Amino acid sequence: MPSYDSHPSRRAFAGAVGAGAAAVSLGLAGAPAAVAQAAETGPAGGPAPAREREFRAARERRSRRPNILFILGDDLGWADLSSYGSPHIRTPHLDRLARRGVRFTDAYSGSATCSPTRFSLYTGRYPARTRGGLAEPIADKSAGLEPTHPTLASLLRDSGYATALIGKWHAGYLPDYSPTKSGWEEFFGNFGGALEYYSKLGLGGEYDLYEGDAEYKDLRYYTRILTERASEYVARDHHGKPWLLNLNFTTPHWPWIADGDTRESAEVVRRIRSGDPRALWHQDGGSVEKYKEMVEDLDRSVGAVLEALERSGQEKDTLVVFSSDNGGERFSYNWPLSGNKASLQEGGIRVPNIARWPARLDGGQVSRLPVFSPDWTATLLDLAGARPHPAYPLDGVSLAGYLLRGEEPAPRDLFWRVRGERALRRGNWKYYRGKTGRDQLFDLAADLREQADRSAAEPGRLAELRAAWERTDAQLLPYPA
Repeated sequence: MPSYDSHPSRRAFAGAVGAGAAAVSLGLAGAPAAVAQAAETGPAGGPAPAREREFRAARERRSRRPNILFILGDDLGWADLSSYGSPHIRTPHLDRLARRGVRFTDAYSGSATCSPTRFSLYTGRYPARTRGGLAEPIADKSAGLEPTHPTLASLLRDSGYATALIGKWHAGYLPDYSPTKSGWEEFFGNFGGALEYYSKLGLGGEYDLYEGDAEYKDLRYYTRILTERASEYVARDHHGKPWLLNLNFTTPHWPWIADGDTRESAEVVRRIRSGDPRALWHQDGGSVEKYKEMVEDLDRSVGAVLEALERSGQEKDTLVVFSSDNGGERFSYNWPLSGNKASLQEGGIRVPNIARWPARLDGGQVSRLPVFSPDWTATLLDLAGARPHPAYPLDGVSLAGYLLRGEEPAPRDLFWRVRGERALRRGNWKYYRGKTGRDQLFDLAADLREQADRSAAEPGRLAELRAAWERTDAQLLPYPA
């Protein structure tokens, strides 16, 4: 298991997906000087690292149905990994995952906050296809993912997969909603949107750590517990069955408590128990350095799970996907994107996304194909030979043909809707209306920061994209008054 106090050596990530290489390969205008210098000269002034190569499918390989390990960070910003350009956060284990797989530069979450994105991943559909997905995010027992709705887990289970979810569910509370009611045969984790990392107290002061539908007492640091559980699961003998594990960390979501911060934990707990409804928001706590500590801890935790997978002998036949549930929060490093979590600007929905499957995908590659959460649902079902339920058509498209056979994906739009905001991406063009109510148009190829509004110069294109957004919106459930 990786040491939790280890640091990457100078050579640990001198390859294609180092921070400097990320700045070069992504063309990040205005990248920090230290990153730009690293890109040109390599670590410590040495030779420049080899760049990632553009994605190409391996095509001729064959394999059995993969095990699936889908890992979510929580509120992790697009550039919070060193392989995505962070100049100060070091993530050697995730960088190694990227070096051995495919790194997506234009990957998006299904929404701008936690639970709607989880709905989109669990169902493969826009969040507003279901009433529970209208909550942005779910904060009480009035909404959740209906157990009758097909999910990634239920469809894979019915196709012969063992299924488990470890970590944050955030798609409804007991007694009506639970992973075990929606296709996951095993569940260990928390139901709500946030919890204090030691006490496991949730937003309402409730205890929120469960095994199945029963409370489970463990007052150690939450990320350690999830790492242990996930490592045990991937090493288990599943008796010839392929498996799906959704591993949903809460790191680096607030409260800003790292492993060992027991004094800060006690103060947050005191405030929760005194009735402070915003204690977990921890708005008077945290710092860039504390956030760095939490992200690097997430990286080590992922590394520990991947090491357990490697020791189990299943690494070759396991598809690992890493992503975030939405864009970063107030301490994230999102440059050059604008906006944060809860916004449909790029910083609120563009996320780090890495896929590794040694049996079928070559490593050291970068893909600029725009993808979003529901696409992964469709892809995983396709790779597993599972069919979507005909009464619940998917909004995501399978990437299997692209990843395995090099097929050119058909042109399509990416659509988002949250209260007060709308967005649609077609090719490199993005239509956006924020809370000002003003329609804007951006060319993301030239203006990733969304500062040069092209709506006046391209009125026809603006009208076309706005009409496309409104056609999709008309198919969805309206927000309650």
